[in-house]
Amino acid sequence: IYLLIENLFCIFPLRKKCFAGEIVLITGSANGIGRQVALKLAPLGVTLVLWDIDDEGNKETSRLAQQNGASRVFVYHCDCSSREDVYEQADKVKREVGDVTILINNAGRLLGKKFCELTDEDFENTLRINFFSQVWTCKAFLPAMVACNRGHLVCTASAAGLLGFYRASDYCASKSAVIGMMEAINSELYHGGKRGIKTTIICPYFISTRLSKGFKSKKPCLFPVYDPEYAACRIVDAIKMEKFYLIMPPAVYLFGLKIFLPRKLVLFLESYIKYPESMEEAFGQK
Repeated sequence: IYLLIENLFCIFPLRKKCFAGEIVLITGSANGIGRQVALKLAPLGVTLVLWDIDDEGNKETSRLAQQNGASRVFVYHCDCSSREDVYEQADKVKREVGDVTILINNAGRLLGKKFCELTDEDFENTLRINFFSQVWTCKAFLPAMVACNRGHLVCTASAAGLLGFYRASDYCASKSAVIGMMEAINSELYHGGKRGIKTTIICPYFISTRLSKGFKSKKPCLFPVYDPEYAACRIVDAIKMEKFYLIMPPAVYLFGLKIFLPRKLVLFLESYIKYPESMEEAFGQK
């Protein structure tokens, strides 16, 4: 109910965030959603800080962002699965660019393996990239935001964080952890009087990026697989309007009702939209 009311108010927002002068750090910026968000922000007067392990892809994002109007773009090689590398690169950003005012955690991975097929290392690596990287970046950049009571934390979670998905136990666990952490951080900021710091949690279904490896929805009218450029437009709009949640497509709201529904009904819904079949085609090995 809260999310529906919030979305109604966001149709006619009282104000929109002005991006001019903001220092925006994007993890996983070399391709997919990260690159598209950078390109959407490029003409808005921001300083872009791009983090990725794909140096060539990151340089291409930088080039395209400058073509789109970005005047200041800084590119860093950062392995977000390494705590030491995250903190080392964060210190370099503070020295060379300044305090980050908008942090967009986007780096992630999806293996698409069944639970018993996942090794311990698989689970640990997924959690490091999808969850712990966001812990470390928030630890690195949030204190400066708190000091001036100004900033914005944006995390890319997933519809998978709202409902356990077939062939995605490690991914679902990591995204659920992200949602829980951001909910808690938001509560601490609000009750600590730091209401100038905003938080936005992004919960999309599948986006047609390298991460999804050609996943195709069996019910595209209800659960479309969005194009990265369209998803980036929605994300930038959500940041402008300082929305707490961005859940897309609207049918994903049904997943939030799972605690009120019998488990068999939830599994029937999965069967109806043929989600397991789609995951088998995208990730299954014959």
